[in-house]
Formats: sequence, structure tokens, C-alpha cells
Amino acid sequence: MRTRRLTGLVGLLAAGALLLAACGDDDATDTTTDATDDAASEDAGGDDDGDAGAAAGDGEFTVYALLPQGNDQPYGTTYLPPMEAAAAELGLSLTITNSQYDADTQASDCEVAVAAQPDGIILWPAVGDTVRPCLQAASDAGIPVTVTNSDVNPEDEDLTRGYSGPDTYGQGAASAEMMCELADGQDIGIIMINGLTGNSTAINREAGFEDTINEQCPNVEILARQPGNWNADESQIAASEMITAVGAENIQGVYAADDTMVAGAIDALRARDIDPADLIITSIGNTFLGNPLVLDGSLDGTVFQSSSWDGENAVTLIHEVLTQDPGERIVLFMPDVKVTAENAEDPDVAPEW
Repeated sequence: MRTRRLTGLVGLLAAGALLLAACGDDDATDTTTDATDDAASEDAGGDDDGDAGAAAGDGEFTVYALLPQGNDQPYGTTYLPPMEAAAAELGLSLTITNSQYDADTQASDCEVAVAAQPDGIILWPAVGDTVRPCLQAASDAGIPVTVTNSDVNPEDEDLTRGYSGPDTYGQGAASAEMMCELADGQDIGIIMINGLTGNSTAINREAGFEDTINEQCPNVEILARQPGNWNADESQIAASEMITAVGAENIQGVYAADDTMVAGAIDALRARDIDPADLIITSIGNTFLGNPLVLDGSLDGTVFQSSSWDGENAVTLIHEVLTQDPGERIVLFMPDVKVTAENAEDPDVAPEW
């Protein structure tokens, strides 16, 4: 396996510097991007119905992108335009689906994709432990598959040709490192809010955070944990339940697996008249929601994730597989850049979603 990581912000920005443009499709219908479309058009995603009106066979390569989100999520809204622009530049006709994190829907999308016999498939797993039948069907049909954003489970990697996206384990570890540094050897108790159960990103971030806490600062004790399902309202409820269960007086910190969920946790603290600035709180994303919380002191640290880098490199990777036929699985990680009050206003880590 060949692993590449862009180690500096310059590399990150160079890889992700395509134009971001909004596109408007809130449903799970397919979108096809023609490789002959103008990559610099004002709306890289076509009209508001999400149909760019292009024939999938017009480009040098045809690729299906099986995604669990699109313009129905902030991340997808800024992930898709760079993806489509890169496809246009590299000569890929891209058909995009959105399963909305429903495993059965993604399985059906995969059946359609395999039956279409494209040159390649890009997969963003909706639920990590359900995608093997899709991968096996593509393998049996001789269709190479690369993975984007959330890697498949280790036992399924042999059915894929590569992965590009965040090092989700490393993101959890980076958030834990900030927690350890801020705890500074003191014994503290924290609550943990994780992502969607069964989702590989949620699993890896939880493992990265917990392993790092155990190794670097065992003085930090995880008192309780619940899934927040990437949702602020559900995370507020989960945090409130954990505060009641373990007692507010025993909680000195909070970790949430993304900024949306940490915002819900912070709302839960404020509802109990607990000042979040009095706790150690870390997260992942440095989003439009999380960055202001860092600046106002409610959130101590988060980990920058570039949606534009993610979308562009999903296409760059499948193109490399199709044109260079590397003999080993490629892993391309974006950097894990820690964001605190010291650098939260730096242009290099400006929020994208």
C-alpha cells in the first residue's frame, strides 16, 4: 500500500484550490457532469434540479460517484463543485448519486452503477460495514473502485484501489492531543459525543481519540459516551442526558466528533448554566459553525477539514488509477491541522462548510 500525505498547508491549499460554487439538489437523484462542460462556470452542478444535462458517455472515462450526501448537507455543497470541476478538467463523465446515508439506497445505487459498466466507481460509504457486496460486485465486473472521505473497513480494502480523504483516525488523535495538552496532567472527567453508529468515520475518530487519550494522558477519563449522529439537536439531547447521568460537577471536558455535534453539546451546557469556557472542549472540522466557537472561547480546539480538497482528490485518485494502473492500493490523506484561538483567523484554515 502506498500512502501519501500532504504535510503542509501550502500543499493542502494547492491541492484544494479549485473554485467553490454552490449547486442546488436536495434529493437523491443522479447528477451527470460532462467532461466537456466549462469547469469554471458559475454553477458547477447544473440547474437547481441537480441535472447538468450531459451524457455520461461523452468523456474519456465514465465514472459513477456513489455518495451518501450532496447539496442536502453543508459539506456536500462545497465538496461537489471541486469534484465536478476536476472531472471536467481530467476528462471524466461523472454520474453522482446521493443515498442520504441509507445503506439500502446506496446498495441499489451500486447495482445500477455496476450494470452500467463504467470505467470506474468512486464510493463514499454510507454505512461502512454494508458495502462489501457492492465492492464484490464491482470487482467481479472488473470495475475499479476508489474510496473517498470515509475509508472502508480493513477487511474490505483488498476490493478497492485506493482511498483519498481525511485520516479519520488521525483527526480523532489530533483532537485528543489538544485535550491532553490542555488538561496538563490534571485528572479530569469528560463526556464524548460520537458520530453515526456504524459509520467508518465515526468509528475511526472515536478510536483515534480514545487510543491517544489512553497513551498520552490517562489522567483524562471518559465518563460517558453517546452517538450524536452528526446532528446538533440530537447531540444537545445526548449531552444533556450524560450531564444528568454523571453529574455536572464531575465533568471538566467534552469531546465531540465534529463541530455540528460540539455546538449541540455547548448548547446543552449553556442550558444548565454551565459556561463552556470553563471546560476543555475539542472537536473536528473547523467549520462555519465551529470556527466562531473557537474565536469566542467556547471551543478550545478543532481540526481543519477541507471539503474542497476532499472532492477534488476523489476525482484525481480515480483518474490516477484509470490512467496509470498503479499496482498497489494508494492512500492519500489530507493534513490534520489543529485550529485554536491562536490560528483560527488564519486564511490557510478558513472554514469551507
